[in-house]
Amino acid sequence: MSETNSQNIVNTAVTLIEKYAEGKRDFSRANLVDADLRGLDLKGSDFSYADLSEANLSGANLRGCDLSFANLSQANLQDADLRGTLLFSADLCQADLKGAKLEKADCDRTTHFPQDFNPVQVGLQIREK
Repeated sequence: MSETNSQNIVNTAVTLIEKYAEGKRDFSRANLVDADLRGLDLKGSDFSYADLSEANLSGANLRGCDLSFANLSQANLQDADLRGTLLFSADLCQADLKGAKLEKADCDRTTHFPQDFNPVQVGLQIREK
């Protein structure tokens, strides 16, 4: 990893908010474990390979985000807007998806959902690799 990339890793909610306000949208590999991101507008951001485990994203606007390979285990996604997101190989085990808007979001067979969660029922599109 180059020195430039390692300096750009976002690891606090405050840094994320500042960078988003500056127009940055690439937060791939961000380390936001247990971050409080309630109600934030983060639409169109790249969170691929990010660690958002146990993060509070309730009511957040994540529309059109790339969450491929992201760790969202035990994340609070209640009432979050995830329409049009990419969820390929994302880990959503034990995530709280109550009221989350998931229409036209894309996932694949390697995306992990909470037990008893039906991706088709909420409008997710399962893509074959």
